[in-house]
Amino acid sequence: MLIDAVVDFAADPFAAEAAAVRAEAEGYDGVSIPETSHDPFVALTLAARATNGITLQSGIAVAFARNPMTTAVVANDVQLVSGGRFELGLGSQVRAHIERRFGMPWSRPAARMEEYISTLRAIWERFATGERLRVEGEFYRHTLMTEFFDPGPNPHGPPPVLLAAVGERMTEVAGRVADGILCHSLTTVRYLTEVTLPALTRGRGGPLDGFTVGVPAFAVLGDSPEQRAAAEAGVRRQIAFYGSTPAYRPVLELHGWGDLADRLNRLSRRQSWTEMTGLIDDDVLDTFAVAGDAAEVAAQLRTRFGGIAGRLSLNTPYAADEAQVLEVAARLRA
Repeated sequence: MLIDAVVDFAADPFAAEAAAVRAEAEGYDGVSIPETSHDPFVALTLAARATNGITLQSGIAVAFARNPMTTAVVANDVQLVSGGRFELGLGSQVRAHIERRFGMPWSRPAARMEEYISTLRAIWERFATGERLRVEGEFYRHTLMTEFFDPGPNPHGPPPVLLAAVGERMTEVAGRVADGILCHSLTTVRYLTEVTLPALTRGRGGPLDGFTVGVPAFAVLGDSPEQRAAAEAGVRRQIAFYGSTPAYRPVLELHGWGDLADRLNRLSRRQSWTEMTGLIDDDVLDTFAVAGDAAEVAAQLRTRFGGIAGRLSLNTPYAADEAQVLEVAARLRA
C-alpha cells in the first residue's frame, strides 16, 4: 500500500510546489494536487521540476471543464516534464459547476466520461504512432491532427488515468477504461466491498490485477482529548457537507441512513451548517472515520483498507499535528 500526501485545497501553485518538495523529503510515495481555485497542471509542472522521484497526481482535474484534446496535450506535457511520474486523476464534477461555472455541456456523465477517456487514449496513440486521428463519437469529435501540432512520441509513454467515482455506473466506467479509481472520502469498507469492487470487476470483465484503488480516509487524529475533540468536530462537519450531496446518497443509503442524507440536503440549501454537523452522531462518525493517536489510526487504517487500497491518503479537515500525520504515514509504510 503506497502512502500519498494531499496538498491543501487552498494552496496556490507555489505552495503546492513546496508541499510536493516537502512530501518527497518526508518519504511519501506520491502527492495529490487538487483543482479548486487554481489550475492543477500549473502546480504539477512546478512540482515536477522541483522533485525527483515522487509520483505526482492531479486529484482531481475536472474533465468536463476541458475537451479531450486540451487535456491530452497538457497531460502529455506534465508526463514529459516529470520524467514519467505523472498520474492523470480525472473527475466529472457536478452539473451546476460544469454548466454554470465552466459553461460546458453536461449530459449522461458516465457515458460521456467513458468516451472522454477513450478519446484521450486515441489522441495519445496518434502522438505515439503518427497514425490518423479519427474520433467520431456521441460526445466528442477529433479528426484533425497535422504534424505542426503533433508533439510526437513521449519517451515515458502516456500517463496512467485514474477516475474518481462513487456511483455504480461511473465505477464500472473506471473498470472499463481507466487504470485506477480514486474513491471518495465519504466511503466505507462495506460500500467498497459490496458496491465499488463488484462494479469495478464488472466493468473490467475480470480480476483487478494491476488496477489501482486509491482511498482518502477520514482520520480523527490526536494525542490529547483536546486534539481529539477538535479533530472530531472537523470530520463531523466534512461528513455532513459531503453527505448533503445527492451524488453521495447511495453510500449513506447502504447503511440505512437515506433519511439522514435527505435531511442534510435540505439543511444545506438553507446553509444551516451547524445544524447539519449536529446530525452526524457517533455511529456515523465511527463508520466513516478511524480515530486515535498515530499508532491507533495506522492500525485501524491497515485493518480497514489493507486488502483494498493500493494507494492511501489521510483526510484531516482540521488543523492536524503534522508530526502525528507523519507518524501515521511512517507506521503504514513500515
